Amino acid sequence: MTEIDNVIAKIRALKTPTIIENEPMSKLTTFKIGGPIRAVVFPNSFEAVEPVITAIKRGGLEPLFLGNGSNLLCTDDPIERIAVCSRPDGSGYQPYTELLPGSRIAASSGSLLGRLAMVAMTNGLSGLEWSSGIPGTLGGAVKMNAGAYGGEMSQVIETVTVISPSRKELTLSNDACQFSYRHSRFCSDDSEFITAAVIKLQPGDPAEIQSKMRELSKRRKDKQPIDLPSAGSTFKRPKDGYAAELIEKAGLKGYRTGGAAVSEKHSGFIVNLGGAVCSDVLRVMEHVQEEVLRQFGIELEPEVKIIDNVLPIRYR
Repeated sequence: MTEIDNVIAKIRALKTPTIIENEPMSKLTTFKIGGPIRAVVFPNSFEAVEPVITAIKRGGLEPLFLGNGSNLLCTDDPIERIAVCSRPDGSGYQPYTELLPGSRIAASSGSLLGRLAMVAMTNGLSGLEWSSGIPGTLGGAVKMNAGAYGGEMSQVIETVTVISPSRKELTLSNDACQFSYRHSRFCSDDSEFITAAVIKLQPGDPAEIQSKMRELSKRRKDKQPIDLPSAGSTFKRPKDGYAAELIEKAGLKGYRTGGAAVSEKHSGFIVNLGGAVCSDVLRVMEHVQEEVLRQFGIELEPEVKIIDNVLPIRYR
């Protein structure tokens, strides 16, 4: 029995989480790409997270924290890791939201951003309209400081609750999260599991909030390839210009390798046209980076996170 088998056996002995072995990451990511991961653990409560993480770390492994998988590109090879997933799939656990005084919402990390935006709108709270079409979870959005249309998580986060490497629950202030463009302390240190956050919003008119959400939804539908699997924006915005604009000017719209291509609708997206594998996407990404650098002298940095068997997650 290997060490990872021993760890899985110890987690099973806890009896609180649901464990699925050899689950294809293509089922757990919006890119619909990725080989089987050794195990995915779905804790049925946040109290169950701590012993799971402890078992993984004591086995000499690094857990992979997983939300909705909306920003991940996974290798097609078997992944010898154990994922701890905040989604409710198969666990019986349901994400929660709670209204707090002072135009605030407390929510668990597995809550989908679209649902949070609807809760805010229904209760006349403004500030999350930009997030209504993002398919990620709150935990993932906090980790990468997700944003769109001029809004981002750093603008609305009041506190974030995590389980720390010392296995203690900590509540971190906005400043302590060290937010920057598409980055937070949780990107640099993959050892803190986000369990919940408090979002600070502003009072607003529900009808106006709904109108804004509908407007942004139409913009997304008109301009983004939301009908095809992807991981959202593939590259971060460079200091000079916009990634999509540079890619289009480089003549790369529609550039294809295998089943992966630069979207014909929005050059900032690489999409899975059907049957794409990880290497297809990587080749498209690398060609785009090479051409934009050659033609404009600008290096594009990936926004998508690449997961392989190098520990921990490799951020290219």
